[in-house]
Amino acid sequence: MAYMSHEGYEKLVAELQRLEAVERPKASAAIAEARDKGDLSENSEYDAAKEAQAHLEDKINKLKLTIANAKIVDVSRLSAEAVQILSKVELTNLSNNAKMTYTIVSEQEANLREGKISIQTPIAQGLLNKKVGDVVEIKVPRGTMQFRIDKISLE
Repeated sequence: MAYMSHEGYEKLVAELQRLEAVERPKASAAIAEARDKGDLSENSEYDAAKEAQAHLEDKINKLKLTIANAKIVDVSRLSAEAVQILSKVELTNLSNNAKMTYTIVSEQEANLREGKISIQTPIAQGLLNKKVGDVVEIKVPRGTMQFRIDKISLE
């Protein structure tokens, strides 16, 4: 089961529709075009087109499964008392006083450029259920880091 925002769910549905309406016909056309070039036993273009179609179908099936198992989180029922999924958390790295802001989201919605980290990451796991003012030690690949939670909000 994947908990996610309504926005994240809508993006997945749009991506699925795009793959089925645009990419699937392109893949079929590429196979037909390669098939028209003759002997299939030595036609690497045909093999590549079939493999691309198989990857596309796999991606479509995984998206369908994710969408089917998605649980949309009602943000109005969440609290900013403690860190949870969809919390926007402002932190201070106590080793260098660097300020950072992360929003904790589902695996499918994670995008570091947008400051959205997966709930599966060590940082998100270390922050869950913590409150403003708490100092947390989190083990990351580079060692153990200390963060202070400065603010928790919901978007």
